[in-house]
Amino acid sequence: MTLPGDTRKQREIVFHPTPPAQTERAHALLSQLPHLTVRRLDERRLEVHYDLADHSLEDLESLLSQQGFHLEVSLLILVKRALIHHVERVQRENLGKPEVKTKNYQPHIQVWDQRPHGDRDETPQEWRQYR
Repeated sequence: MTLPGDTRKQREIVFHPTPPAQTERAHALLSQLPHLTVRRLDERRLEVHYDLADHSLEDLESLLSQQGFHLEVSLLILVKRALIHHVERVQRENLGKPEVKTKNYQPHIQVWDQRPHGDRDETPQEWRQYR
């Protein structure tokens, strides 16, 4: 079971039927990457295990596409892939969230001290008494 904050992922990469023997070559290529476990499921699918701190499905698929591999482009696969890419991108951003920035109030204090204090209403006195 995968928890929402779990960074260890198990994903499938589905290849197009042509050209043949893509999964064997992709398996050999991905097996060389550190912190990545690859398993061949059948002639068109690979299963990859990785941690989001090291890899993302979008990066892996981009690497495969750049190397000339053809991924499946059916509507269901495209929707699943887009959802996984978005979720992993957000989760990776949340992992590297920046430190809370505290506002430096010193410039604001200096400006406030230099301003004249008191009644700053620019309304003429006679208009203030208007009824």
